[in-house]
Amino acid sequence: MSQYLVAIHHPDNFDPSTVTEETMRDIGALNKEMMAAGVRFFAGGLQPETKAKSLRAQPNGQVLITDGPYLEAKEHVGGFWILEVADLDEALAWGRKAVVACRTPVEVRPFFEMPPSK
Repeated sequence: MSQYLVAIHHPDNFDPSTVTEETMRDIGALNKEMMAAGVRFFAGGLQPETKAKSLRAQPNGQVLITDGPYLEAKEHVGGFWILEVADLDEALAWGRKAVVACRTPVEVRPFFEMPPSK
């Protein structure tokens, strides 16, 4: 089995209070379906991008910490699932369901597969 990130993208300055009860029910149903299928490894929602801290290495060896997301973008990851599925096609099938349930863009991306340690 391979692991895939299914990331939910929210527009910049997304207001979670605008999420409807119907959307929350649909997301809950999708979570239950993923768990019943045994594909959900982990899931999490993220605080708004305004709560993010970015860390950057400096030439002097220090680390600079700044408020806000690392990238300035129109969208930010608002939540995600990590799925363990057979292949990309299966991950994309779950991604399609996530787009419908969350009513927002979704990105599906495979994790690097680490070779077994010796």
